[in-house]
Amino acid sequence: MTGRSKVAAWLVTGAVSAAASIVGWAPVLAADSTAGATAAAQQVGNPANDTCLTCHGNPSFAAPGADGKLSALYVIKDKFGNSVHGKLLCTQCHTDITDVPQKTGDKHQSAVARAAWRLDIPNICGTCHTAERAQYATSVHGTAVLNNKNPAAAVCSDCHTTHAIANPTTDAAKLSITQNCGTCHAENLKTYTDTYHGKVNTLGYAYTAKCFDCHGNHNILKVNDPHSTVYPANRVKTCQKCHLNATAGFATFEPHGTPHDFARYPMIWLASKFLLLMVSAMLAFFWIHAALWFYREFKEHAQRKLQTYIKAAELSDAKFKGKYYERFPLVWRAAHLIFAVSLMVMVLTGMSVLYAETSWASAVMHWLGGPKVEAVIHRTFAVVFVTVFVIQLAYFVGYLIRNRGTFEWFGPNSLFPRAQDVRDMLAMFRWFFGMGPRPVFDRWTYWQKFDFWAPFSVVSIVITCGVMLWSPTVTAAFLPGWVFNVATIFHGEGALLAVLFLFTVHFFNNHFRPDKFPLEVVMFTGAMRLEQFKQEHRVEYNRLLAAGELEKHLVDAPSRPMSVGATILGFTLLGIGLLLLAFVLSGMFGIGS
Repeated sequence: MTGRSKVAAWLVTGAVSAAASIVGWAPVLAADSTAGATAAAQQVGNPANDTCLTCHGNPSFAAPGADGKLSALYVIKDKFGNSVHGKLLCTQCHTDITDVPQKTGDKHQSAVARAAWRLDIPNICGTCHTAERAQYATSVHGTAVLNNKNPAAAVCSDCHTTHAIANPTTDAAKLSITQNCGTCHAENLKTYTDTYHGKVNTLGYAYTAKCFDCHGNHNILKVNDPHSTVYPANRVKTCQKCHLNATAGFATFEPHGTPHDFARYPMIWLASKFLLLMVSAMLAFFWIHAALWFYREFKEHAQRKLQTYIKAAELSDAKFKGKYYERFPLVWRAAHLIFAVSLMVMVLTGMSVLYAETSWASAVMHWLGGPKVEAVIHRTFAVVFVTVFVIQLAYFVGYLIRNRGTFEWFGPNSLFPRAQDVRDMLAMFRWFFGMGPRPVFDRWTYWQKFDFWAPFSVVSIVITCGVMLWSPTVTAAFLPGWVFNVATIFHGEGALLAVLFLFTVHFFNNHFRPDKFPLEVVMFTGAMRLEQFKQEHRVEYNRLLAAGELEKHLVDAPSRPMSVGATILGFTLLGIGLLLLAFVLSGMFGIGS
C-alpha cells in the first residue's frame, strides 16, 4: 500500500470508527475498510466527507473545477429513483488531496498532472459504472481518451458534471447534459436550439428530442460510422423512437440546418434570404410611409389648416344632419373580432416558442401549462382563424356569383387592386412632401386594400406551413425532409412579419395617426359619422349622392352602450396588441434573455 493510500485508508477508517461507535455499529468495522466506509456512510452521513468539507465546503475556498462550494453528498439512484449505494464518499473518486484536479497554475498540480487526471476519470467512474464504461470505450470520445490519450475529448464529468451529478433520468439532468454538449459542440447546440425540439428544451421541458436521443449517450459514434445512430441508413429507426410513422423522407430533415451555410443547406439559405428581403422591403416601405404621413398630418394640425371633420352645414342636404354611414355590416365586424382575438392568441403562444430564451416566454409557457397545452391552444385558434377565413371566402364567392352580371372586378366597390390605387399612392406622396393637395379616395384606399390582402396572404402561407409541421409524417410521405426546415422558417418568420405589420402599420393607419388618435371604433360599431365619411371617402360620397343612393346607407348614431362597449373593446385589443409587440421586439433584440 502506498503512502497516499495509507493516509486515505486511515482517514476513512478513523472517521467511520468514530461514527460507528456513536451509533453502536461495531460489526460494520469487521468488514473490509472500504465496504465498511460505504455502509456507514449510508447510515450516518459520510463522516469522511465532513473532514473534506471542512475546507472544501467553505464558499471562499477556491474549489477545483466547481462553483465555489462542493457538495460531495451525492445520492446515487437507479432509473426507478431507488437508492443504490447511498451517499458517495469523496475518497471513492479522490485518493487524497493531491489527487484533486486543480486548474493549471494552482499549487497542487501542474497542467500535465491535470491532463493525466482527466484521462483517468472514465476508469474511476467505471469502477462502479462498468457497463457505461464499456460502451464509452467504443465511442468516439472514449477512443480519443482511452486509446489516443487526448485529454481534450469529453469524459464523464464533462456531461454529468463533477460535484453536481444528478439522476440522469430526471428532466433537470437531461436538460443539463444537453447544454453540456454545447461546451464542445457550440455551433451544433446553437442550430439545435433553433428547432422546435431545442425551443422546448430552452423553455425547461425535457420531453422533446435531445442530443443523446439521436446520437446516443455513452456509445456516440461519428456520423459517417455505419454503426452510428445518425448514419443515413439508421436514421429512420432513430427517428421512429419518437415518431413511430417516420419515413425515409422524414429522416432527411436537417436537425442542424442553418440559413447561414449555403453550401450545405442551399434551400434553407434561399428561403431565409427571400423572406428576409420580403420582410425588410415591406416594412421599410410602410414604416417610411407612416413616418411621412404622421409628419404631414401633424404639421397641418399644428398650422390649423386641417380639420378632421367638415362642418355639418357643408353637407348637401340638411336632413342628413347627425346621421351615420353604415360602413361595415355585422358579419364583417364579427369576422374582424374573431380574427383579431385568434391572431393575438396565436401570437402569444407561437412567439413564446420562437423566443423561448426570453424570461417572458418562460413565464407565459408556465402560465399556459407547458408546451403541450400551448400547442393545443395554438392549433385550436388556428383552426378557428382558418374556419372564419374559409367562411368569409365562401361569402365573397357567393356574392360574386349572385352579382356576376353587375359586379366590377376592378370597380370602386372591389377590394382588388387597380390602376387608380397607384395614382392615389403617388398623389399621397406628393401631399407628404407638400407638392400637391391631399388626395380624395373612393370606398377602399390603397392602404386598406393592402391591409386586407397582405396579412391574408402571409397568414395563409404561415398556416399552410403550420399544417405541414402539424402532420410531419403525412408531409414527409410525399415531400423531402428539408421542406420541414423551410416550412419552419416561413411559419415563424412569416408570423413575425404579420405581427410587425399589424401591430405597427395597421395600428398607425387606423388608430395612431393624428386624425384618428387615440382610437377609431368604426370597425366595432359598424358606422361612421357622415361628416367623417365625406372627408375620408369623398369620391364614394359624391357618387352615392349623385345616384340618390346615399340615404339607403345612413343609420342613426350608435347607442351609448354600443359606443362605450366599442371603446372599451378597442382599447383592450390595442393594449394587448402593443404588449405582444413589446414581447416580440424584446425577443428580436435579445432583451430579457
